[in-house]
This record gives sequence, C-alpha cells and structure tokens, in this order.
Amino acid sequence: MMRIVILGSLVLTLSACGSGLGDRFGIGKGTEFFDGQRYSGSAKADRSDRSHFVASVRPVSASFDGAIEAARYEGVQHCIKYYGTSDIAWDVGPDTPREALVIENDTLTFMGTCQE
Repeated sequence: MMRIVILGSLVLTLSACGSGLGDRFGIGKGTEFFDGQRYSGSAKADRSDRSHFVASVRPVSASFDGAIEAARYEGVQHCIKYYGTSDIAWDVGPDTPREALVIENDTLTFMGTCQE
C-alpha cells in the first residue's frame, strides 16, 4: 500500500512540472532572483550574427542593482547558449556608469558581443 501512495505522489509531482505550477511556487524556469526581485528578461540577436546581442530586463523600478545583474545574466546565458562562453565585450553593460545606462519604459537595455 505504501508503494502505491509513493508512486501516486511521484506521478502527481511530475505531472505538475509542465502545468505552470512551478512558476507559481518559484520552481523551474525563470526563478532567478536578483536583489530579491524577479525580472522579465531576454537577449536577442540577429540570426546572421548571434555574437552581437541586446539584453533587456524589466522592471527596473523593482531594484536598479537587481536589474543590472539580471541584464548581465541574460547576456551571459545568451553567449553560453550560442558560443559556449560567458566572456562578453559590453558596449553598454554592467560596468557602464549608471547615468549612461539605457532605461526606457521601466526596461534596462544592455548591448554586447560574445567573445570566443
């Protein structure tokens, strides 16, 4: 009887993985927190040259420091995915003076190039 209960629990747990419950409870994809906040972010590049990318995160108003780290994370994830390295030459990035960072509509934007 105990095996049936354990097996049933395991099946229910695994079935919840693809149902969106993981996001609701902070489990799985998108659970990285920066300065205690969760950010919506992406890194995009032209298909012809994925080394040059633009990384954006929002909401900056949640935490400026957290947004900077979240944007860096998006860039690093992009470079690892396409080039297998986390080395980035930032045009506008985490080391850019705060007053020179690009912020529009509560969105922080970094630009960089993956280094092979």
